[in-house]
Amino acid sequence: MAFEFDHLFICTDVGANAADHLVSLGLREGSSSTHPGQGTANRRFFFHNAKLELLWVHSPEEAKSDLINPTHLWERWRDRQQGACPFGFCLRSTDASIAFSSWAYRPPYLPKTLSIAVGTNSFSLLTEPMLFQTPFGQRPDHFSAEKAQPINHPLGLREITRVEFVSPHTIPSPELQAVLDTRQLSLRTGVDYSVELGFDQETQGQKIDFRPDLPLVICY
Repeated sequence: MAFEFDHLFICTDVGANAADHLVSLGLREGSSSTHPGQGTANRRFFFHNAKLELLWVHSPEEAKSDLINPTHLWERWRDRQQGACPFGFCLRSTDASIAFSSWAYRPPYLPKTLSIAVGTNSFSLLTEPMLFQTPFGQRPDHFSAEKAQPINHPLGLREITRVEFVSPHTIPSPELQAVLDTRQLSLRTGVDYSVELGFDQETQGQKIDFRPDLPLVICY
């Protein structure tokens, strides 16, 4: 089994104004999107091998519907400042295997023949990130011409080479442990939730901390 890190989402305020700070520091923003029937929208930043997604709920009615409710995206977004983990981590597989115990999520915006594998920890553990895998994930530098996104940034960042999840909770569920075992994600204990993204082996020794506006630290 071979897994790669596909993308990270961070639950943000409506409109994700924190994205403007990333742009001002030298990241080029890609296209935004909505998820019809799921009730969420985003602002996105693409790199050569993965992407960063800032996500919010724009339709509580859709997010709380019977179909979407098992993901607990509504509660994760609503309670992101009251103890719910505001992150989701997505893997992609090179051989169609799934890294963790999962259930098939079929949101309305996907063709009926496709589903997303969502970790079973999503049913009850809002103190952990949402874990999922998509069967259609690929490196942004492999996108077709019609789907291409900006991946060359004035700041010079190219590839995400480290993803570290910082959490006040130290004992991972079996699903989260399975993701840790892929070595695409590491876990460190901290007072508050945050994520450190390392780029390009962090050879320049630089760090940008976007807290408290965004629970994100970029190292390069």
